[in-house]
Order: sequence, then C-alpha cells, then structure tokens
Amino acid sequence: MYEALSEDYDRFVNWQERLSYELPFLEKILNSLSSAASVRATVLDSACGTGMHAIALAQRGYQVVGSDVSSNMIAKARQNAIKAGVPVRFEKVGFGEQTALFGQKQFDAVLCLGNSLPHLLTDDDLSKALQDFFNILRSPGVLLIQNRNFDQVLQSGQREMAPQSAQEGEREWVFLRFYDFLENGLMRFNFLTLSRYGTQDWQQNWQSALLRPLKADELSQWLAEAGFSTIERLGNLAGEPFDPLSSPNLVVVAYKA
Repeated sequence: MYEALSEDYDRFVNWQERLSYELPFLEKILNSLSSAASVRATVLDSACGTGMHAIALAQRGYQVVGSDVSSNMIAKARQNAIKAGVPVRFEKVGFGEQTALFGQKQFDAVLCLGNSLPHLLTDDDLSKALQDFFNILRSPGVLLIQNRNFDQVLQSGQREMAPQSAQEGEREWVFLRFYDFLENGLMRFNFLTLSRYGTQDWQQNWQSALLRPLKADELSQWLAEAGFSTIERLGNLAGEPFDPLSSPNLVVVAYKA
C-alpha cells in the first residue's frame, strides 16, 4: 500500500501545519532525557514514511535516524532530506528487525508515529516489535507511540475520516479514507486517491491495508510485558489528557528505566 502512496503522501499531509502542532511536545519529551540543554537526544524515527519528522528534528539539532519497511518511502525520505539540506540517515528495515541493524542501546528515544504500529496483526509480531524498541533504547530512554484512538473508533463505529485535498497548478488531488470492520476483529484501512489535470476526468487509485485496532489497555499491557516501566497515555501530540471516548489519538509515552 505505502509503496504506491509514497509519491502523493506529502501532498496528503499538510506538513507545515502538522509539524508546528506536534514538534513542541516532541521536543519537550526529548529534552526531558537530558539535564543539559546543549545535549541533544539521539532519535530513531521508526516507520518514518517520507521522513518529515526526522528531518524537522535534525534541523533542530537532534541526531536522527529514520527507518521504514517501504523502499519507496525511504527513497522519498532521502530526497526530502537532500532538498532540506539535512544529513539524515534513512534505512529500509521493518519492525522487529531494527536492533539487528543498528545495535543494542543505540538511541535515547524511539518515535513510532502516524498509526504505524497497528499494521502488526499478530501477537508474535507485536511482541517482537516492542521488544525490539526496548532493546534498541539506552537506559533511561523513551518510546513514543501515536495511534488512532481505537477505543473511540470501535465504540462509535465511525468509519470515515475527514477528506483531504491538494492542488499544484492545474493538478488537483482529493484523498478519502475509511475503515471496514471485519469479523475477525481486524479492520481494513481503505485509501482512495482521486486526481485530475484541469477539467479532465478524475482518475482513481485505490489502496488498502489490514490493521489491528489496539486499545489503550491492551497496548499498555504489551509495553509492560516488553519491559517498559512508566507508561503514560495522552490524547494527542499536544500532550492533552487521554479520553477513550473523545480523544482523536492514543499517544503512549513509555519509559525504559
């Protein structure tokens, strides 16, 4: 799915707006790892996509590495880093395999943003990924996960997300997303891209992926079993309290003591 979406992904996301909203809280968490303001955390942006979080953090002085299982996303991330003039290392590697590539205790912080973790569908894959995060962190270290608030999604049965659009000259895009709830407890994430040039007919590109809708209590239990000690739940990347019935996101900040 994300191999196909890589070319349009930066059109789908309003990065200027998103980063201005999320970076203050991310920096607050990262800066809490050191008592010296001059010492910047080393960060792994896992499932980094097109690399925009990693690049923005590198521009602020953090030592950042990005990883993603999608070759096309990594290629796009490298292009974005060159365009931004920032030397960020990006590697193609999936969940559960990162310690083998980078080594144990290599980072002060691991970020897993953008509802990436729910793409792991089995207990074995989820356990392996969280243990991998734990192993790659120094002590003390922090793992920050941003998922959809699936407590709210499942309780409300809400399938649709707000449409997004973009325009460049005479080219126009509309992005539509919605879920299918499956009998086996998984969800199908559907992503429809409509595009056209001028007044020509709309062309469509349909992609989908299966998700495991992790609830807050479930994810906290998995993190504790992986070895994380203090586990905090928040409702978004502004650091607001988590409400299972209304928060848009489940943001989990898990510390390795």
